[in-house]
This record gives sequence, structure tokens and C-alpha cells, in this order.
Amino acid sequence: MSKPLFRGLLITAFFSAVGVILIPIYVPRPAFIPGFAPPPDMWPKTISIMGGLMGVLAIAQGLSGQKDLDAPLVKTDGATTKTMLLRAVAFVCVLVAFLLLVPAIGFVGSAMFLTGASVFLTGERHHIYWALAISIVGPAILVVFF
Repeated sequence: MSKPLFRGLLITAFFSAVGVILIPIYVPRPAFIPGFAPPPDMWPKTISIMGGLMGVLAIAQGLSGQKDLDAPLVKTDGATTKTMLLRAVAFVCVLVAFLLLVPAIGFVGSAMFLTGASVFLTGERHHIYWALAISIVGPAILVVFF
């Protein structure tokens, strides 16, 4: 079995299990949600259906015999395996710091810290102004929107 075919089967099985097992068949609509609003289970169902369809597309790619598309399409920063492992550990520490900062400075400030640290840990150093803008404006827009 080829790698793309196995990947497609795994993706399809995962999202099918989420859609069938984890999401209940009937989720009652709370009284405070108006009748025209979508039910609470709409987005989980939508995501599981879309994920299953993406898995089916991956299966079709595996069956068609196309080569695996694992080659990176962008240039990396040339980090070694040790550097990547240190970044992963640092990201776990950043997530713990985010959880500790939420009660102290609030969600918006903590989300700004988390977003900025995440961009920094990816190794991106060329677009500092964009990273700062995303780190500051992104969480603020999400809070205003939701």
C-alpha cells in the first residue's frame, strides 16, 4: 500500500469516527438560541464531513498513482533536528505560559503573546512587521468578531 493511499484511508477513518462516534446524533437546541440560528452541532458535523471528503480525495490521489507530494514547497530556515525539538519544547512552554497568563492579563493579551511566540518559534525572521501586526491585530479582531 502506497503512502498517499494509507494517509487517505487514515484521514477518512479519523473524520468518519469523529462524525459518527463523537458527535451525538441529536443535540438539543438550547432555549436561548433562536429558531433561525444553526444548531450547536453544525460546525463539528461540517468539519467532519469536509475532513472525510479530503480523505477521499487523498485516497483518489493514492489510487491514481500520483507521486507523493511530501517535498517542501517553500524554503526552510535550515533548522536541524535538535533545533526543531527545542522549538517544540519551547512551544509547549509557551502554551503553559498562555494558560497561566489568561487569568492575570486576560485573553487578548495572552493570545497576542501566544501568536507572537508561535510566529517567532517557526523561524520566520524576514517579515517582522507582518508578524507584529498579526500578533497584535489578529487576536483583537477575533475578540471583536466573536
